[in-house]
Amino acid sequence: MFNMGSGELILILLVAFLIVGPKDLPKVARALARAIRYIKAMFEEFKEETGLDETLEELKDTERDLATTMREIDPRVELKQAEREAHKAFHDAEKSAKAGLGPAKKK
Repeated sequence: MFNMGSGELILILLVAFLIVGPKDLPKVARALARAIRYIKAMFEEFKEETGLDETLEELKDTERDLATTMREIDPRVELKQAEREAHKAFHDAEKSAKAGLGPAKKK
């Protein structure tokens, strides 16, 4: 959730242990956990009341549709295919020209 590693977590706990003390640390931890649960519940209630979840889901669907459309209309795929065909045609024409000239005959 907060993208913290174990080193950061240990450092925070050590600082909390030094500031609060060993006696009151469990009380502070419980109070902090209650506050976090309360904030999460309030945020969930806010999302439900405002319809934020539905809006976010619609935006994600729109983003997926847009990404699919962009992939479908991307001209680079067709340009690469045309480039390959042009190279092949040029190579074939070069081969034909060399084969048509052949070795020069002496008279």
